[in-house]
Amino acid sequence: MSDKLLEALEEIFATDSELYQQRGFQRRIGFGKRPALINIDLANAWTRPGNPFSCLNMDVIIPATQQLLVAARAAGIPIVFTSTAYDAPGGRHSDMGLWHKKIPTEILQAGSELCAIDDRVAPMADELVIEKKRASGFHGTYLAGFLRAHEVDTVIITGVTMAGCVRHTTEDAIAEGFRPIVVREAVGDRVPGVTEWNLFDIDAKFGDVEPLDTVLKYLEGCGAG
Repeated sequence: MSDKLLEALEEIFATDSELYQQRGFQRRIGFGKRPALINIDLANAWTRPGNPFSCLNMDVIIPATQQLLVAARAAGIPIVFTSTAYDAPGGRHSDMGLWHKKIPTEILQAGSELCAIDDRVAPMADELVIEKKRASGFHGTYLAGFLRAHEVDTVIITGVTMAGCVRHTTEDAIAEGFRPIVVREAVGDRVPGVTEWNLFDIDAKFGDVEPLDTVLKYLEGCGAG
């Protein structure tokens, strides 16, 4: 994103923030005591160039996620990865639903290299990988049950896309009773303005958008357990 565009967005959002705050929005949900790290769709179809789903700023998102993984593993908290994948993307009885009428989900064959988690942020053997069919990491999956079984109250969210899977996961997280913390440097999309708008809107209504350093300090204080 150009400096000029970023300055324009910051000016717009500063005005919008004032309006929201006057109406009682942009309250802070805060960190809880038992976090989990949720990495949304950091699979090759999104993180590597040359694909329909390829996202921008992976040179920032991947290193930020790597730092979060190190901190989360040191703290001993649950770590979850999601990838969107389909067992039968072709044929008359596909498991894609209607989503393929809007976006090219037909390339997301379960078990393919495109749907595999990027090896730069590869999950460890004891970390959960969920294959989902819809945008939200919660929709039609056992994510909520897994988090409740581990008494999680806070979900730290990374990944792509900001306007789709990250946003819907955040909205469902707060609806399910978890505190969503979206890490600013660890999320993105294909269009810069879309990322910035959704960060602003989520921070106003659905969760807290926090800088990487703040989240790392929080994880350092959680301790292994």
